[in-house]
Amino acid sequence: MNIRPGTFLPLSHSIRARVTLTVAAVSVIVAAVIGAGLCLLIRHRVESEIFIETRRVATEWIGLMRRGQVPAPKPTARAPLLQLVDSRGRVTLAGPMAGDRPMTTVRPPEGNRFRDLTVCSEKERCVMLTAARVPSLQSWELWRGEPHFVYVGTDQPPALRGRRLELLVAAGGVLLAGLWTWTTWRATGRILRPIDAIRQRMSEINANDLSLRVPQPSGQDEIAQLARAANQTLGRLEAAVIRQREFAAIVSHELKSPLTGLRTKLEEALLYPEVDARRAIACSLPTADRMQQIIDELLAFARLRNAPRLSEPVDLGALVRAETAARARGVPVRARTEPEVRVLGNRVQLASVVTNLLVNAQRHAVGQVDVSAERDGSHALLVVTDDGDGVAKEDRERIFEPFTRLEAGHRLDPEGSGLGLALCRAIAKAHDGSLRVEDSPRGARFVLRLPLLTR
Repeated sequence: MNIRPGTFLPLSHSIRARVTLTVAAVSVIVAAVIGAGLCLLIRHRVESEIFIETRRVATEWIGLMRRGQVPAPKPTARAPLLQLVDSRGRVTLAGPMAGDRPMTTVRPPEGNRFRDLTVCSEKERCVMLTAARVPSLQSWELWRGEPHFVYVGTDQPPALRGRRLELLVAAGGVLLAGLWTWTTWRATGRILRPIDAIRQRMSEINANDLSLRVPQPSGQDEIAQLARAANQTLGRLEAAVIRQREFAAIVSHELKSPLTGLRTKLEEALLYPEVDARRAIACSLPTADRMQQIIDELLAFARLRNAPRLSEPVDLGALVRAETAARARGVPVRARTEPEVRVLGNRVQLASVVTNLLVNAQRHAVGQVDVSAERDGSHALLVVTDDGDGVAKEDRERIFEPFTRLEAGHRLDPEGSGLGLALCRAIAKAHDGSLRVEDSPRGARFVLRLPLLTR
């Protein structure tokens, strides 16, 4: 899906919206659980404190009752309602605020003398009280065994009436969930803002202008690393495109001259009957051969870049000896190899590297070419040395560029394409190795380094 700069994603596709909705759902659940637990805790705590007080007052009043004497009730601020009720439900003694009607009809049994309960009247007044049974011994002393009951209570706190506590806690939970959601929305927006800037900049980059780079935040977090990786990728892509364009321009230039010459010779044979057609075709063959050579080497470049490399163990020493034996003509080649110099690679490609290096050395040598294959730590070294004029330091990298030919090379091999050394270096890089020209007392010294196969 293509998103133009400045457009907004639908909420269903927005990471910000999805994260916020997830946090909102989780916060509602968490707030509900916390709220329910908080309601139970507050209600239990308040009721426990009230019932502890009512039990204490009831126990003290019952403890003061003696034979023939029932003291007047002593209400407290937290337990203002006191009543003494007989077995027939009549209030025999009460505090000034308790009234003359029993607060409840609950009568605890002998085995469980205390009962805590909340009683609500029709007028929506609720009383929290403790119903206590006067012990049997005291009942015999005071009322000849008639059961009596003590009721001690207080009005239910406003917070516990109805659903006020639940509504209050629910309102707090909604505010808390809303705060979490709003904070998540803002925080997610700030986190994703650099990503949105990267997306907008990436949508502006096209093949015509690869110089643009995405905004790179400071720091070492994941977004900053993403921006740096994107900029590094864009840099490599820009360099690759530039190399491709330069390569295409060079190829066009190199093919244009022989193609123009070939076309001229063929047109001349067609326009002028006196020109020998067979001779014109024969004169055109070298030009066609040069074009074929250039095209073959270009195809080798393409295969090297795009085709998977088939790897196998290759004995570099045996390869050097075989290629040296094939170079019987021309300047003598002296080989020196160590046993078991094995690398992992493509035998055909490595053989072409050795062949190209030997051909190049024989072309520039005066009387001797030396080639060696040896170990150097964890690398295998292939060294080709000639006794020619050598390569100037400023040209040691330039000779590996495609179609680059120095004056000496052009003089010694006028029909060369200038792709041999470039292809050799490309093969070396494809094998995780390197190829370069190093210092030598005389002539040129080409050194190929490849990872040594240790198994």
